Amino acid sequence: MKMPPDDPLPQPEDLGPARGLSKRATRRLIQRAFVLMGRDKHVRQHIREADIISSWTLEDWDFAWTVILNRGKIDFERRPAKNPDLTLRWKTVEEFLNQVDTGVIPEDGVEFDGREDLRRFREDFLRWFLHSLRHVMQNPVDDVGESLL
Repeated sequence: MKMPPDDPLPQPEDLGPARGLSKRATRRLIQRAFVLMGRDKHVRQHIREADIISSWTLEDWDFAWTVILNRGKIDFERRPAKNPDLTLRWKTVEEFLNQVDTGVIPEDGVEFDGREDLRRFREDFLRWFLHSLRHVMQNPVDDVGESLL
């Protein structure tokens, strides 16, 4: 899988509103990041054979969502999956946003549960997601220019 280009990382002032986001705004930004990922031909090529249900959780907010990969398509659902193949869990929103800011996945920053054969895939997919969300947070608008915040 081709990794995201080495764009300069956004500085904290570039992500100004990110630290004061509501759950609703956060969900909209996350959903937009997945929409943009689904449009990326490199990501689609990497997931074209994937049939994976993943659950993502920010524990301190009691905030969860599901991402379904089905043969090159990415679907986003606003509720957690009941029997996911893969679970990604952050203890705090701050840890999650720090990973978005830096694009680095520290060993203890996110908990992964699920099928061991998805190890490499989950790390690559998470890097693509962090890259996409970082760009959405820099420019939080939808396709018609409406603010996501």
